[in-house]
Amino acid sequence: MESSTLPGTHPRELGLLADCESCFGLCCVALPFSASADFATDKDAGQPCRNLRDDFRCSIHSQLRERGFPGCTVYDCFGAGQKVSQVTFEGTSWREAPGTARQMYAVFPVMRQLHELLWYLAEALTLEPARAVHAELGRALADVERLTRESAGVLEQLDVAAIRADVNALLLRASELVRGGRKGKDRRGADLIGARLAGADLRAANLRGAYVIGADLRGADLRESDLIGADLRGADLSGADLTGSIFLTQAQLNAAKGDAATRLPATLTRPAHWSATRHEGVPRGGGSGRRRRR
Repeated sequence: MESSTLPGTHPRELGLLADCESCFGLCCVALPFSASADFATDKDAGQPCRNLRDDFRCSIHSQLRERGFPGCTVYDCFGAGQKVSQVTFEGTSWREAPGTARQMYAVFPVMRQLHELLWYLAEALTLEPARAVHAELGRALADVERLTRESAGVLEQLDVAAIRADVNALLLRASELVRGGRKGKDRRGADLIGARLAGADLRAANLRGAYVIGADLRGADLRESDLIGADLRGADLSGADLTGSIFLTQAQLNAAKGDAATRLPATLTRPAHWSATRHEGVPRGGGSGRRRRR
């Protein structure tokens, strides 16, 4: 990628915090979903959700979980919605210009991936142990940020997989520098679905892309662990220590379960649906890592 001037690195400066007021409801239109525990109905890509109002707001926003749409509450576009709406398409919605709809819907997931990469790069630039690669990370951030301002035609044709591969190599180097002083477990891409990991020592572990769906991580030590892309849906983080963990996003936390005793990185917020009380009897000590029987 061609380098350019380094922009600000705070998520707000980079426009990585979702601003639904400035978006044309793109996540409610462009993306498909299937009837499941996460969504009450089926919806095809390009079809507006039945709950989308004329002003692009959700008619059941305050009741999404109760009405069968918890999947909507954990989705995060990293600010891609407002970028596509207000920058790429200059504030003209798919309702005002129906002819732009197909391309707008195609560009949105591309922009979302670019913004996610910006989020990780910006975080990596705050990691002091990764200072040796800060210059490369800064150049990569500037390059990706420049791409987000390209035309819809250019964005639609981007080889996002290749861009992700280049950035991921840098992020992995940053991760190794952060975790280098400790010999954490390597569970990259591991199948930990339903695993019994209560009280497990996962400090500085590599959990990149691991499937941790429904796992019992109560009281687990996840300090300085790399959680980029880990699927934490339904994982129980009650009493777990996630301070210092890297590349953990708010969306991942929102998809998991936790309580008042769960320790989080300072940059993330305790989800509103988590238990407000500390659960007693959280196990300590090594977990077996074996699956629960279904």
